[in-house]
Amino acid sequence: MRVLQLLVFSTLSLWPLRAAACDLALVLAVDVSGSVDAEEYRIQMDGLAAGLRDGVVSEALVKARARVLLMQWSGQSRQEVTLPWAEVRSFTDAEALAQRIEQAPRPWRNYSTAVGEALFLAVEQFAAVPECTRRVIDISGDGFSNEGVEPREAHGALSALGVTVNAIAIEQSEPDLTAYFFENVIRGEGAFVVTAASFADYPSRIRKKLVREVARQTAMAPHRDAGTVAALQ
Repeated sequence: MRVLQLLVFSTLSLWPLRAAACDLALVLAVDVSGSVDAEEYRIQMDGLAAGLRDGVVSEALVKARARVLLMQWSGQSRQEVTLPWAEVRSFTDAEALAQRIEQAPRPWRNYSTAVGEALFLAVEQFAAVPECTRRVIDISGDGFSNEGVEPREAHGALSALGVTVNAIAIEQSEPDLTAYFFENVIRGEGAFVVTAASFADYPSRIRKKLVREVARQTAMAPHRDAGTVAALQ
């Protein structure tokens, strides 16, 4: 593990216990590697924005007093935070976030797939939101990791900090990607993989994924009532 990763891990492990000001910190990690063409990039960003606009999802984000961050990732050392943590305390906030995601520029186009590097960058971001009680990384991908550290190398830091990793596997060119993500990428209690057979399926699948990881999990938090949980079944 890199020296920087060890330093980050040590720092985050010393987070003080504080009263929760938000129920959810969500990192949206989007694959922009070379296998993703311009149209497919547009499908991902528009699909994410549409998912956040879904009434069930946006209401859950507001109730959770959520913080949401967008990062884009490709090969080794080509990972970036595109939109820093944004508070979602109203439907206006949710709409503003959706618009910013739609307008986000793509930083790279022709590089490899470094899933492990993406996980390490994502986990570093939670240091800025220690008040959030639930920490989730929502990572999309259309290929196996082929550069940088292996995804499993991030599992120790993820587990120690209570971070859940869920994934959406876009199997347009890799039919075994769901199994790979299941074995190597996802982490945490209740972690799951959603499969999109192609990029055309991405919008509907990412909406389903957001409902499952944001709305249902928020409703199941101790302070939510049974009626809210039942409505999301």
